[in-house]
Amino acid sequence: MRGRFEPALYLVTDTEQCGPRGVAAVVRAAVAGGVDAVQVRAKHGADRDRLALVLAVQEALRGTGVPLFVNDAVDVALVAGVDGVHLGQSDLPAADVRRIAPDLLLGLSVSTPEQAAAVDPAVVDYLGVGPVRDTATKPDAAAELGADGVRAVVAAAPVPCVAIGGIHPDNLDTLRGTGISGICVVSQICTADDPERAARELRRQWEGA
Repeated sequence: MRGRFEPALYLVTDTEQCGPRGVAAVVRAAVAGGVDAVQVRAKHGADRDRLALVLAVQEALRGTGVPLFVNDAVDVALVAGVDGVHLGQSDLPAADVRRIAPDLLLGLSVSTPEQAAAVDPAVVDYLGVGPVRDTATKPDAAAELGADGVRAVVAAAPVPCVAIGGIHPDNLDTLRGTGISGICVVSQICTADDPERAARELRRQWEGA
């Protein structure tokens, strides 16, 4: 069921970066380290394979209370029975997804104040704001926003926001005071030798401990 969604440390998975240990194993370790939301992003491959991956991650999260999102693939999200779906600007319209999936948490990627201001809070539950910095994880992303750009987008947003794109320990502190509820990372956890430790250190730094 829908509710206010304000994660502190949101992991977006990358199958290639997780390597032979597998996405589910990385997710399990990352959650032990403090990740409080997970999104499976698998843009390539067969739908059956995407579903199998989502189900494996869902099993890894069982009993943790951590919500699971699927990137883009609304059909996979509904079949798997996950908590939510995250859409990009070129994906299915958020209002249409809400119509067929009234109980899913729904996230949307935005990169400008205009895109944020156009969001209907009755439809979208949270925004992914970015990229904060240029990132190799998503080479087709918009131009980097920097902390000032993130602040401007969040100020125009009617729902909670998380920042994403090129976030690492050296620039994380610059995002304080921008209005985001938390940070979204990919490579900082997926490529880490110890995903649990990486997540714990990111969460500790973000919370100012």
